[in-house]
Amino acid sequence: MSTFQLSSVQAAAVAELLRIAPVADRLGALFSNAGHELYLVGGSVRDALLGGLGHDLDFATSARPGAVEKLLRKLSPAVWTIGKEYGTIGCKVDVGETSWVIEVTTYRSDVYVGHSRKPEVAFGDTLDDDLLRRDFTINAMAVSIPEKRFVDPYGGLNDLARRVIRTPATPESSFSDDPLRMMRAARFAAQLGFRPAPEVVAAMRDMADRISIISAERIRDELSKLLLTDGPRPGLDLLVSTGLAAKVLPELPALRLERDEHHRHKDVYQHSLMVLEQAIELEDRLPQQPDLIMRLAALLHDIGKPATRRFEPGGKVSFHHHDVVGAKLARKRLTALRFSGEDIKAVCDLIALHLRFHGYAASLDRDGGWTDSAVRRYVRDAGDQLARLHVLTRADVTTRDKAKAERLRSAYDDLERRIAELAAREELDAIRPDLNGSQIMEILGIPEGRDVGRAYAFLLERRMEDGPLGEERAREELLAWWADQQS
Repeated sequence: MSTFQLSSVQAAAVAELLRIAPVADRLGALFSNAGHELYLVGGSVRDALLGGLGHDLDFATSARPGAVEKLLRKLSPAVWTIGKEYGTIGCKVDVGETSWVIEVTTYRSDVYVGHSRKPEVAFGDTLDDDLLRRDFTINAMAVSIPEKRFVDPYGGLNDLARRVIRTPATPESSFSDDPLRMMRAARFAAQLGFRPAPEVVAAMRDMADRISIISAERIRDELSKLLLTDGPRPGLDLLVSTGLAAKVLPELPALRLERDEHHRHKDVYQHSLMVLEQAIELEDRLPQQPDLIMRLAALLHDIGKPATRRFEPGGKVSFHHHDVVGAKLARKRLTALRFSGEDIKAVCDLIALHLRFHGYAASLDRDGGWTDSAVRRYVRDAGDQLARLHVLTRADVTTRDKAKAERLRSAYDDLERRIAELAAREELDAIRPDLNGSQIMEILGIPEGRDVGRAYAFLLERRMEDGPLGEERAREELLAWWADQQS
């Protein structure tokens, strides 16, 4: 490690430690006076060395959880014990205008035994043993509080400077203790731009099967963290190349289709990663960044292609209905990973709709574009996912043919303009009939039931075709339709 690298890292750490001193020193004095050790540890030290420590601070201590809770209650009225079983007590501390979220964990040495999905929690007595059981050396550094003594028994500072992901113990021992660490290595590769050491990659490849003992919820959370990094591709590539993706998200490596001899279709896996990257670049169009639903939809939008690939006469390749098949596959996978029903529906709706625009592009070339009715249907079907659908559709253009890419971009500009024009004249964000259910029942003199639903559907269809009718015209058309139904 060069002098410049070391000095810049040390300078960043000093600045961050001075910034957190008001709260850290108060906490350190509290534990020291009670006869306990206290260290700033893990990601907090790593982030301090990188100059990006936030307001969430992690500490390790020799004190047992009960003693930690008593001490923190002297410091803050806002104490939570939800992680007490695993040795973690948390609290919120306000210093001036700054709020700090603090978690203090008793020295630990947890392990997963056999095929158990829950670790056996074991409390330790020394900091070195606690650090040895941590996932990576860059997270196995500590700073004593309040003395500010730097502790780095496993070379984390050197690995941080070299941008390497390495384990304190052997990778086999580390990943056996907690197999989720293999996915965490992929996340750090993406989040920090670090490269995993060769022995780490080899262990991930050899031990990929062991990820099966980890709960779906923990896998979901780690996958989400990876997707929410600024550049997920290196982490996703690592999961695929080591075989981990085949265990947790098998639809992703399945996209690496063998290309036909004439190279008539794209590498679907690389295309999907490119769509994800382009969607991330367009996220400033969305109200929330980063957007997990958007990123899941971008990554999974083509997972229906392997099941629908057909070789047509003349060497062409088709993927008919891969949007529908992909939505079904995504629903099954995201359900297995315990994503919420709301998130699953949003992702699957986007996948099911991601090809719809191409009908507009073709119509624009042929007929000058869709009718107003078709545009209304596009907006209605997209519902509250319209903004995300705009991003996904634009991101899905990865052709190297510049003329084709420009034509598609121009076509989508035109569609968005049409939507904006209709929205200015009509309530496109909430397309509904001109008469509600109560009005329908009153006009037709019928009770609640199937006929009201049929009448509502008829008026909605008229609204889609011609736009807002107004109550008077809607009443006339409803009565004419009802008379026809009775005859």
